[in-house]
Amino acid sequence: MVKVGEHITLDILGATKDYTAAFYEKIVYKIAKAAKVEILSINRHKFEPQGFTLIALLAESHMSFHTFPEKDVISFDFFTCGKKSPSVAIDIIKKEIKHKRIVVKNFNRDDVALYDDIYSTPGQKKFYVVKDVLEDFTSKVGQHLEILNLEEFGKALFIDNELQVCERDEHLYSDQFVKSAMNLNQNNINAAIIGGGDGGVARKCISKGFNLIDWYELDPEVVEICKKYLSKIGNKVNESNSVKYIWGDAFESIKSVEDSKYDKIFVDLNDDQYCIDLAAKNMKNLKRILKPDGVLTAQVGSQDKKPKQVKNWISVLNKNFGNSTVDRVYIPSFDCVWNFASSIMKS
Repeated sequence: MVKVGEHITLDILGATKDYTAAFYEKIVYKIAKAAKVEILSINRHKFEPQGFTLIALLAESHMSFHTFPEKDVISFDFFTCGKKSPSVAIDIIKKEIKHKRIVVKNFNRDDVALYDDIYSTPGQKKFYVVKDVLEDFTSKVGQHLEILNLEEFGKALFIDNELQVCERDEHLYSDQFVKSAMNLNQNNINAAIIGGGDGGVARKCISKGFNLIDWYELDPEVVEICKKYLSKIGNKVNESNSVKYIWGDAFESIKSVEDSKYDKIFVDLNDDQYCIDLAAKNMKNLKRILKPDGVLTAQVGSQDKKPKQVKNWISVLNKNFGNSTVDRVYIPSFDCVWNFASSIMKS
């Protein structure tokens, strides 16, 4: 990790007293002494009708006060590459300035980034700690693709800002996905995979001895960057003679597939309502290419985070097959239990 300094911000709330610029300058000198930083110059500007900004230029960076009398708020900012933490300012400000509450935020200024988990809520923010960004581009299909090296989970694929797979716990996802289908029927001659660009489900099907695996994938660039950076996930897939890539819109492609071809169909699409509707619209064709007693298994998202979505998937399967089973597995990088729904084509 390359660290260049530490940064602290304080928002001092309920600060009703109107202090002079000289008062704030005095505090700056006290903080500088405690933090062992050198003040090079101090500049200030008074606004009309009220409020002002004071900035201290330091040999080690800067310190500033900005006042909002109309809101009873004083904002303080201190960034330093010095040896002492800028947090030494907290006790000094608490003692010198009358207030109701202080909101403190600390930041390490370094090459480690925080990536927002899209499932964060207003009351609970979660982030992935990013050590490095290996790829970041928009594919020709129009998907925003990122390969990030995460502190806890290793290399990971994000599509449109949502985590898809991490190399460290991907096996939990793919293992349960294929196991859910095999639990209903052990036949393993032909399989179709719709989506699943990282190659994990294909790898697992190979390990189960499928003779033929038709892999329908919309975006070749997803497959390519996963081969490059997440090669362990798709291990042996590229060398296998049993895997056939079929590029483009899967639901268009399956229109030309013969009846009753597959023992298993794995639907590994994005977990959103659009994909549920897409699958529902094309369910007649999916059923047509399944063998009698064949199994369709879909990743349906998380009951913890999107219960309505899981319910909608199950409703589609029950409507079309008259049956469904749901399996669950906890995936640490997703920070939740993930669900897989399966239905069998009763002969």
